[in-house]
Amino acid sequence: MGNSYIIDAVRTPRGKGKKRGTLASVHPQELAAATLKAIQSRTGIDPKTVEEVVMGCVSQVADQAACIARYAVMAAHWPKDVPGYTVNRFCGSGLQALNNVANHVASGAMELGVGGGVESMSRVKMGDDMIGRDFNVGNDKIAAHYNLVPQGISADLIATKYDISREEADRFAESSQQKAHAAIQNGYFKKSVIPITLDDGTVVTEEENPRLESDYAFLSSLGPVFKTIGEKELDAIALRSYPEVKKINHIHTLGNSSGIVDGAAAILVTNDDGLKKYGLKPRAKILATVATGEDPTIMLTGPVSASQKALKQAGLSVKDIDLWEINEAFASVVLYVKKTLGIDESKINVNGGAIALGHPLGATGAILTGTVLDELERRDLRYGLITLCIGGGMGIATIIERLK
Repeated sequence: MGNSYIIDAVRTPRGKGKKRGTLASVHPQELAAATLKAIQSRTGIDPKTVEEVVMGCVSQVADQAACIARYAVMAAHWPKDVPGYTVNRFCGSGLQALNNVANHVASGAMELGVGGGVESMSRVKMGDDMIGRDFNVGNDKIAAHYNLVPQGISADLIATKYDISREEADRFAESSQQKAHAAIQNGYFKKSVIPITLDDGTVVTEEENPRLESDYAFLSSLGPVFKTIGEKELDAIALRSYPEVKKINHIHTLGNSSGIVDGAAAILVTNDDGLKKYGLKPRAKILATVATGEDPTIMLTGPVSASQKALKQAGLSVKDIDLWEINEAFASVVLYVKKTLGIDESKINVNGGAIALGHPLGATGAILTGTVLDELERRDLRYGLITLCIGGGMGIATIIERLK
């Protein structure tokens, strides 16, 4: 395998995933197309030289159906001979799209590609793609066999099993809000964020989801979201797989879980031949691209195994990583990864995460890659690791090396 390099990374602002959210009027293919246009404008590439566009998208129904990556290419008015395909690895989809492109170019199968993702959670609700899905069909009956439960129950199970308290989760959520606010005030996201112009001429440039007023006093007053349904029926299902846990402690609320938002991102990737052929200057080298499987009941522990696998692939240790982007799907996930791997907290999500900024499912992995690259450059640091927990019991991780 050869090398793969990041030339540039762009993203939209994140709008609340509600009907009155700032980006709700924008069709998701237009959000994705805006990132492709920005990549073209910022790098000066001729889009006809792009050999593949890969986009992550989780809920591939309604406005996000029918291969949104290909329709984004057309909406960007790129040449009709530029192909695109859409991937779904749940919350890891945006990073998987980037990893696919990185592996394509490193293998020499192509020289130039775009990986990214999109999710309009105001227009396509989370779970819309699951309507009518029965997991207890056929001979396997996987829901019963694997004791499948919703992610919130899995997050609370992690908190219980690994002694993560409600106070720890709320303190972490408070810090996410504070760090995101500081990053916005200091303009740390401006390098990657592109403006989105609405039909009425309004230009959206700011993150909509952060709430600085979400301090510890407010966060600690919120009720646990999964307690009632958990105690009614779902906890018993999860505990079949974890009988050593006598009772699940429900600590997750709307304040210490990820925000529901709209957003898109795109990253231009090439190899050594592409650098020479197109005269491109790389911002980072991609050192590792991995995915792992985990127990589907506890489900969200994958960032640990994925990070370990990526570190081994890159020949690095936990201490070598200067900045970590661990997706804040739930507070317990990040705290579990931090404790298990022994990561210095000052290196984790230094500009806040999905609790404050939101988690546009199919785009988040690509967004986090651009975020960590910008911050590595700002701080003159070298290695960044991006990792996400994934539904169904998976993890994904990518390591990048900033290039001077």
